[in-house]
Amino acid sequence: MNKDQVQGRVEDVKGKIKEAAGKAVGNDRLKNEGRVDQVAGKTQATVGDAKEKVKDAIDRI
Repeated sequence: MNKDQVQGRVEDVKGKIKEAAGKAVGNDRLKNEGRVDQVAGKTQATVGDAKEKVKDAIDRI
């Protein structure tokens, strides 16, 4: 696992926690921040996954 994959997954989990907290206390701003964090985390994890695939492909050459 590379740095982007780990950091992206951490950001996704952080976003899920924020969203749940926002729902629990009725705070729409916090809930929306959580959703944004999740999207950012998933995007970063996807970039990390792509980097890993490229690295693996190069290693096979």
